[in-house]
Amino acid sequence: MSVSIHPTALVSEGAKFGKNVSIGAYSIVGENVELGDNCTVHPHVILDGVLIAKDNNEFFQFSSIGAPPQDKTYNNEPTQTLIGSGNLFREYVSIHRGTLKENKKTEIGDRNMFMAHVHLGHDVKVGNDCVFANSVNLAGHVKIGDKVVLGGGCQISQFVSLGRGAYLGGASAVDRDIPIFCTGYGNRVRLKGINIIGLRRNGYSKQVISEVVDFYRMMEANALSPRAFIDHEELMEEFVENEIIQEMASEIRRSEVGIAPFMS
Repeated sequence: MSVSIHPTALVSEGAKFGKNVSIGAYSIVGENVELGDNCTVHPHVILDGVLIAKDNNEFFQFSSIGAPPQDKTYNNEPTQTLIGSGNLFREYVSIHRGTLKENKKTEIGDRNMFMAHVHLGHDVKVGNDCVFANSVNLAGHVKIGDKVVLGGGCQISQFVSLGRGAYLGGASAVDRDIPIFCTGYGNRVRLKGINIIGLRRNGYSKQVISEVVDFYRMMEANALSPRAFIDHEELMEEFVENEIIQEMASEIRRSEVGIAPFMS
């Protein structure tokens, strides 16, 4: 039940650890770092800033978590990096703490997998059960819902939001929002369709999935923009009982950068 710290690791006196925490060789842990139970820090990891990570997180070599943001207005304010439980951070993952421009926090939920060379910028918020393949980059203020899958090399522009269950193909450059359970790919990204596999895995019925697909196709084929389409009550009335469609409509309404265009 003890904490294991390699003799070559540099651990500040103020750092706080739960039970069964392991700190590997040559890792550096700052004074404002808190790790929950059963966390593993492999060799050559840097944990910095006001960083609070809950239980069962694993940090692989050469990752840098909680570093100052790449923002010219940042002036060493005590902003935070908050991490949930059960996350996996592979080699060279970098995550920057928040700024005063939003809520002072970069936030990560539970059970996410960040493969090698993933970068999360300041004020990013990631939900639960997401998978980010190698070399995914998120600029500042990006918001990611639960169970989002990003293919290798995806680049997400600042202030973009991805709804839960979204799936993006590798090397996509994303400068517009992606609604719930939609798929997309390309540079610049375009919506390709509905993530049917994701809906099935989340236990939605065939009827619900069929309605979502029909709604998407209607919106894609219509001459109206998606925002205008969902504001026409007569077009939406047959879908009022479908929670996925209603959530998608809500995301479209509140999008500040607009949703990605449909595949031509």
